[in-house]
Amino acid sequence: MGCTGSSRAKGDDFTKKIRKPKSWKHSEPITKTQLMQMREEFWETAPHYGGRKEIWDALRAAAEADLTLAQAIVDSAGVIIQSDDLTICYDERGAKYDLPKYVLSEPTNLIQEN
Repeated sequence: MGCTGSSRAKGDDFTKKIRKPKSWKHSEPITKTQLMQMREEFWETAPHYGGRKEIWDALRAAAEADLTLAQAIVDSAGVIIQSDDLTICYDERGAKYDLPKYVLSEPTNLIQEN
């Protein structure tokens, strides 16, 4: 019981491809060590924001991987990408996952450590 006109055409792809986030600037210049500390604090507390731990783990792995591997990770975990830079995602049950840009890329005002 289907409509023959509703089948996917060859080449159609409903999977949103991820990309690097746009450039961003932290409120004040920060070092790589400070950025890594911010990231670690976020990932340690992320499961407390709701959603499933295994999805948070997959999102962390994707955030720390190159784009090709990141795409494979989110696809295999069943992550639904709302924003193609991974800042807004959902799991298959509809739970929302908000990722700050600082876990996905480096700011334009990153400074060298002394």
